[in-house]
Amino acid sequence: MTRISIVGGSGYSGGELLRLVLFHPDCEVAQVTSERFAGKFVHSVHPNLRQVTQLKFCAVDELAPCDVLLLCLPHGETMRRIDEFERLAPKLIDLSADFRLHDEDSYQRWYGGAHVRPDLLGSFAYGIPERHRAAIRDATRVACAGCNATASILALGPLVGAGLVESVVIEVKAGSSEGGNAASAASHHPERSGAVRSYQPTGHRHVGEMHQELGQLPIHFSATAIEMVRGILATCHVFLAEVLEEKAVWQLYRAAYGEEPFVRMVKERSGIYRYPEPKLLAGSNYCDIGFARDRTSNRLVVISAIDNLMKGAAGQAVQCLNIMCRFEETAGLRFPGLHPI
Repeated sequence: MTRISIVGGSGYSGGELLRLVLFHPDCEVAQVTSERFAGKFVHSVHPNLRQVTQLKFCAVDELAPCDVLLLCLPHGETMRRIDEFERLAPKLIDLSADFRLHDEDSYQRWYGGAHVRPDLLGSFAYGIPERHRAAIRDATRVACAGCNATASILALGPLVGAGLVESVVIEVKAGSSEGGNAASAASHHPERSGAVRSYQPTGHRHVGEMHQELGQLPIHFSATAIEMVRGILATCHVFLAEVLEEKAVWQLYRAAYGEEPFVRMVKERSGIYRYPEPKLLAGSNYCDIGFARDRTSNRLVVISAIDNLMKGAAGQAVQCLNIMCRFEETAGLRFPGLHPI
């Protein structure tokens, strides 16, 4: 069995990682860290794991060597402690933003400060398996993509790859868990409940990842917080270089994702779930993608949905783990989501 340790296991992504790896057929959880909760049972923080495990949190300096470290630390911590972590495990999977971008100028532009370890930028495989499976397979370091970036890049990749996109306007609606488990005025129930709050109309950091993956085409991105806990819905208004018939759009997406285990095309003729709906994806690692043609212009609306804690974080990390360790790619990730919820 491959021994996995989770660093920063008390947050939402860390809890989801723990849930997934505990039921993984090829892995065992060695240790889970939390400075705040060291010495306490993990189920005291993640109550869904009662009677599932008797693991206790430990401090980072109590970590023993293992096969893979999964890092769920706040922004800036992985880059600061990378040498320490690499002494503990031959493979690292980082869920923070520290090593997603591959050059220092881009990092400074989108994160507004100097990178502590610019010498390592570009040394992490970018963790979207549908685009970088070969690099992930041979990597010892993987930086999991941001959740908004994942939904947007998977939605747009086939069109951009075909050279068909002139510009794109992306509106993401995001659940509250995207902000993590730290309480704030913005997450206070009376403020969040019933809200449709534009919190990042311009300048979102994940746009840096989109440009890295999709090139320097005009990308206009806005993010809105809505009353939902899990989930992201990305509505991408794509302005095409040429008008595409629906059959041609289908062909592009089927060629790109027809063999992908976690990307599904959703475009039904009837029913209430004719297009992707994040509510249906809670707890699953799927990205659902649909589209609609604007018959009066060159606009194609591409819609994608994910669970931000799964395909946008922990699930994608386990998918990368499976590829790195030569496990079946779907191992531990077959949960289909719930309906109704």
